[in-house]
Amino acid sequence: MSLKSKLSLSVVVATALVLVPAMALAQDGAASNKYDANSWLAVAAGFAIGIAALGGTMGQGRAAAAALEGISRNPGAAARIQTPMILGLALIESLVLFAWVIAFFLQGKIAL
Repeated sequence: MSLKSKLSLSVVVATALVLVPAMALAQDGAASNKYDANSWLAVAAGFAIGIAALGGTMGQGRAAAAALEGISRNPGAAARIQTPMILGLALIESLVLFAWVIAFFLQGKIAL
């Protein structure tokens, strides 16, 4: 086989590898809109709860670390630091629960 025929064969194979999967995955335009919207709703629900959990845990960790550092620097102020810390942790957790509710509502909009 000459170099020219090897090159043309490799071009034909590369073209087939690029075009055949695209034809296999082609769908009707009208049918795909409903399923695309449902898949994006599912992605949004998962993304919302994941980011909320990540942000909530990071916020709670920083709040607890700051409170413990303040208590270790001034043990006499432990009672005055603990109450606002617990209130802050409850508010952070409520934001995570709000995100969970939003994700639950988004999941309810997914029609199979």
